[in-house]
Amino acid sequence: MVVFKSSKHINTLRYVLITIAMIAGATTVGLVFRMLGFPETNIVIVYLLSTLMTARFTHGYTYGIATSIIVTCVFNYFFTRPYYTFSVSDPTYLITFAIMTVTAFITSALTSKVKQNALEAQEKEAETSALYRLTNRLTDAVDIHDIASITTDTISGIMNCRAACLCFDEKGLPEQSFIQQNAEKQLRRKVDDTVELKHRIEGLRTAYDVGDEFYDWPIFGRETILGVMRIPKETAASMSEPLKRLLRSIIESAALAMDRSRSAQEQQKSREETTQERYRSNLLRAISHDLRTPLSGIMGTSEMLMDMTDKDDTKYALAEVIHKDADWLHSLVENILSLTRLQDGRLTITKQQEAVEEVIGGAVNHIMKRYPGYEITVSVPEEVMIVPMDSKLIEQVLVNLLDNAIRHSLHNSEISVSASEVRGTAMFSVADSGCGIAVSDLPNIFQMFYTTRTREADSQRGVGLGLTICEAIIKAHGGMIEGHNRTNGKGAEFVFTLPMKGHDRGE
Repeated sequence: MVVFKSSKHINTLRYVLITIAMIAGATTVGLVFRMLGFPETNIVIVYLLSTLMTARFTHGYTYGIATSIIVTCVFNYFFTRPYYTFSVSDPTYLITFAIMTVTAFITSALTSKVKQNALEAQEKEAETSALYRLTNRLTDAVDIHDIASITTDTISGIMNCRAACLCFDEKGLPEQSFIQQNAEKQLRRKVDDTVELKHRIEGLRTAYDVGDEFYDWPIFGRETILGVMRIPKETAASMSEPLKRLLRSIIESAALAMDRSRSAQEQQKSREETTQERYRSNLLRAISHDLRTPLSGIMGTSEMLMDMTDKDDTKYALAEVIHKDADWLHSLVENILSLTRLQDGRLTITKQQEAVEEVIGGAVNHIMKRYPGYEITVSVPEEVMIVPMDSKLIEQVLVNLLDNAIRHSLHNSEISVSASEVRGTAMFSVADSGCGIAVSDLPNIFQMFYTTRTREADSQRGVGLGLTICEAIIKAHGGMIEGHNRTNGKGAEFVFTLPMKGHDRGE
């Protein structure tokens, strides 16, 4: 594992001593050359070599440039007449000094540049190698916590510290504990204040948040925060820029892996829900088909018994109850079959130009057969109102809404159904004077299998499919439906709209 060192840990004194040693060594060699009678050019070459070696074994341009200037002065002091002074007796030496300084300067700069490039290449190679190893490990991660564990272990090894990682849940909230590296194993630590931590991360204006113990680097996903990478304060405060760059790259890799893991989990959950929904639809369809035939037989038999029995006979009342219950079950079965066909996309909407009053009349006649003791007020425009619709399905919507109104109303309550044209749409309304809709139930009335929790509803029979089917049919027609409590009296009102323009064929 590669460990990067901070620039603060570089020993400046060591570089100064190297510079002094190079200049002193070159001077010593130069004095020996002068004793041996070597030309001054050899001594100049030695000083140039000392400048090159200084640039090689020190950091940055400073020491090499300083050496190039110092060696010119030292050469003047020791090797030009008069010796051991900075005076110049021969003006031609000035040209020598200038050329020597420029040559030493260029040599030092080029050497430092090559060294810096080599160092940057080495850092990039180490960064690439670390990311490659991390990516290989992340491919085997099972979930987001496994990714956090692998990332924590990798960063701790690179930085030689006890890094930590706090994961956020699907709702974007911090978990109650986080993973921290400790020697060769990882521990779980409790988060002191998750609310305060979330507030700090969301209000972050810099790359990281400085805490009492950690520098917290957020791990951002595509839509929300996935977690926080926590670097111990003493380590984070001394990080070099290359190390920060590597940390950001590791965090980005972890974020991508966490995003993939979350997406895979969501897809798996969606597939499971789809499978469950398909199984449920198949079961409902099979049961409904199997119930259709015996229910039709029960209804027919009960009608025959009613026709064969005097109304004053107690057997007539029993047959009537059987017929009503069978009719209710038959209506429920039809609703279930319609719902399963809508969910499977197999229910064809065949729009025809239909007269609104005929569709409403058919629904009212059907419901009056089921509840002969109720009165329903009908209000339609005087002129014939033609709307493109599937009359059978819209009639089923009206039957469901009227049935719902009757079940939540007293025997002598007012129930009304009306139709009108509003801004290019046909608006239908079914209102009652019953108990109304509880405020807590309003957001859920169109959900499948949802039934109201009020006392009045408990005494009635319903499984929460009627309104769901109504919504599906109206939306398939391109319209809208809503339910609310009446503002001008007691009770509830359901309103749906249908576009006045449409195609004659199925949509």
